Amino acid sequence: MAWDLVLWLIAFSIDMALVASNFYQILCLSDLEADYINPYDLSSRINSVVVPEFVLQGVFSAFFLLTWHWFMFLMTLPITCYNMMLYIKRKHLIDVTEVFRFLDIEKKYRIIKLAFYLFIFIIVVVRLVLSIFNSLVDEDDSLGEVGIF
Repeated sequence: MAWDLVLWLIAFSIDMALVASNFYQILCLSDLEADYINPYDLSSRINSVVVPEFVLQGVFSAFFLLTWHWFMFLMTLPITCYNMMLYIKRKHLIDVTEVFRFLDIEKKYRIIKLAFYLFIFIIVVVRLVLSIFNSLVDEDDSLGEVGIF
């Protein structure tokens, strides 16, 4: 039961890093929209965190696959595949010269990703609390596994 607690603690920290990365990107895009930073600074700031975010998302998805949490793996798989598609087509970086043309699209894309990561965050927190409770309670009195999560 202790491994389950470690699993959800790792998932919690990875998901918090993904939420923070997306929030930072949305904040940078909002700063550009309000004309607080210039397009060159925006693209250098966002492009420096895009590839680590893609790698972390891939690790997050593979982590659930390797620990046999199929439902969580299948939930994280579409965004991992979309990130891979963006990377393969070389559309993952923000271009300095065309940043204003795609500003609304980029902002909506990152807001949708943030909502997805927050939904995953809620599931991970619930599972983390259940695993903490189950590790504190005797094995005979535990709640057992929760349905599809």
